[in-house]
Amino acid sequence: MIEGKTSGLKASQIHALERIYRRKMPAGELITAELARYLTELSAEIQRQLGVIVDRAGVVQYVIAGDDREIVIPDLSKYSLGRSGLRGLRCIHTHLKQEPLSRDDLTDLELLRLDLMAVIGVRDDGLPGRFEYAHLLPTEKQCQLETVALDDFYQLQVDFSAFIQTLDQEMVQVAAETVDLADDRERALLISVGQGSRQQVEASMDELEELARTADLAVIDTMIQRPRKLNPRFLVGEGKLREIIISALQRRATLLVFDQDLTPNQVRSISAVTEIKVIDRTQLILDIFAHRAQSRDGKVQVELAQLKYILPRLSGKGTAMSRLMGGIGGRGPGETKLEIDRRRIRDKIRRLEKQLDGFGRGRLQRRQKRIRAGLPIISIIGYTNAGKSTLLNAMTQSEVFTENLLFATLDTSTRRLRFPLDREVIITDTVGFIRDLPKSLLGAFKATLEELEDADLLLHLVDLSNPRFKEQIASVEKILQDLDLATRPQLLVFNKVDQVDPADVPHLCRRYQAIPLSAFERSSFKPLIEELQRRFWPNEDDCGSGQA
Repeated sequence: MIEGKTSGLKASQIHALERIYRRKMPAGELITAELARYLTELSAEIQRQLGVIVDRAGVVQYVIAGDDREIVIPDLSKYSLGRSGLRGLRCIHTHLKQEPLSRDDLTDLELLRLDLMAVIGVRDDGLPGRFEYAHLLPTEKQCQLETVALDDFYQLQVDFSAFIQTLDQEMVQVAAETVDLADDRERALLISVGQGSRQQVEASMDELEELARTADLAVIDTMIQRPRKLNPRFLVGEGKLREIIISALQRRATLLVFDQDLTPNQVRSISAVTEIKVIDRTQLILDIFAHRAQSRDGKVQVELAQLKYILPRLSGKGTAMSRLMGGIGGRGPGETKLEIDRRRIRDKIRRLEKQLDGFGRGRLQRRQKRIRAGLPIISIIGYTNAGKSTLLNAMTQSEVFTENLLFATLDTSTRRLRFPLDREVIITDTVGFIRDLPKSLLGAFKATLEELEDADLLLHLVDLSNPRFKEQIASVEKILQDLDLATRPQLLVFNKVDQVDPADVPHLCRRYQAIPLSAFERSSFKPLIEELQRRFWPNEDDCGSGQA
């Protein structure tokens, strides 16, 4: 296949390029003297760099015509990386002034994981002159190269088959020592690019790691950058992005996860530089939602949120859809034609919205029935993984699913909490909030938000053992304010006090006017039950402890 800049070439010169494409070399030779001379003579004639991409069988897969300064390597994504992390292709091209390998040459070698990158110098008489080649070295983390330079091409004596077989084996051995290749989970490199304080950026990265753990990703490394100015195209600088991708490839990463929400243009720009799947924080959360939603309306809400997220990010590139919709583990449909995809997604969005309207009417009827019953309604809210479901289970002796993961509960659960003297309240567990909740995700919280609108009391549960509990309180309060729910009656409750220095608890409770408890210790519930009794039945005698 002929690639590159062929405009301006004569028919005979294009025919010469086609003859190169039809050539096949012995598998043991890096490049034959005949092919090297053919390339340099034609390169001298047209005064352009010429290159070939050759596979391990010696078959020329691409012939590339460049200009006098460079060649542009075509998309090689259809040639997958092997167990060694190498692509099984080598690039050999000419340099008109016998220059050494350029920085771009070496970057292409690292980014594309080529077996080898080589340049043949073109002498004044058009014959092969200086020859230089480079290849990756089998190292654990830092990408390293070895370069070999020869003053005369005809000094080249390399058994390429033996060389690449040895390199392949060493690369596989190093990979086996650093990466569990039998682990079929996605291997993710987490990236945070922020302009806040180092403490804020590190806290955000810690939360991203928790999200990745919840999504069952194998986190191979984290990278933090605090640039003075964000790059509108790549978020990070282009040079830094290349470093990130090279590091990810070296560590066998299959997924780049950005802590910041990427614009559709940024996703497309980054995906154009690498074959590694690229997702942002929002898509990671959506993937967790898709995995954890159990009810019919919950699944529909999540699918709707996914489709609305994906629609503006569709591009014409054949693999773009799989990278976007694929998320973790490659879940989701592949791309056919761009306009067909867009039309199908819009049609499905309309169908899902109609379904949600039907579910919404059902939820409204159930809520109205509870309101007519005249029972007070309490909604437990709070940051994700604060212990809301555990508290609901302990107070009502029920078995709502709990796990030490973010967004363990996605669907709302409703129970009755019974007090003495035949007093009852309805208590609901809701999906946890998270900082900087994107507006595109609010649809996935629809059932939760409707419950909050009917609540007589928002019981704001806080994980006091979390070192960033202050920021988490502020995040929940901001979301409530954005939803016009900030004026609802609230009760702040500090959970997990058994994991905090007992001397600090009274001071913090006074400061925040909060009630302390441990959701695992029912004996600690008495102050909360008494406060609920005081709020809902202020004229009653002490009801004692509530029970299911």
